[in-house]
Amino acid sequence: MYSAALYGVIVRIVKTEEVAEDVLQEAFVKIWNSFDKYDAQKGRLFTWMLNVSRNLAIDKIRSLEYRMKVSTDTLSPAHQASFADIAFNTDHIGVREAVEKLSPEQKQIIDLMYFKGLTQSEIAEEHNIPLGTVKTRARSAVKVLSKLFKGSV
Repeated sequence: MYSAALYGVIVRIVKTEEVAEDVLQEAFVKIWNSFDKYDAQKGRLFTWMLNVSRNLAIDKIRSLEYRMKVSTDTLSPAHQASFADIAFNTDHIGVREAVEKLSPEQKQIIDLMYFKGLTQSEIAEEHNIPLGTVKTRARSAVKVLSKLFKGSV
């Protein structure tokens, strides 16, 4: 049910199908083993699962092993076309539609953080935005999205 959506987010962060499949498997194992830490009062199950998956993907790209592999591998164009381009469509869970309701600044931050896997510090540095501003925009965007999703449940 959630695997295509989680896979899509992961593959956008790690950029390769093989690594994305490994991270997705790690994510489901971690979700299974730490399900007792999920608190329905703090958010939807999918959101929690998405954060677990996204964090594992970011951990993977920051790992030395991954960076060494990427620096020595070259992918053919055939391998660059990914399952995520076909199977992952955030519209089916309403995320893209909700993100479109945000201000342009909030939309940019959410896209960079959750769909491209950048940290708040990386966003601040790469886009010449003060870190505090990035954090404020992210927090206000998440509040707006939370209200939108609570209204649709």
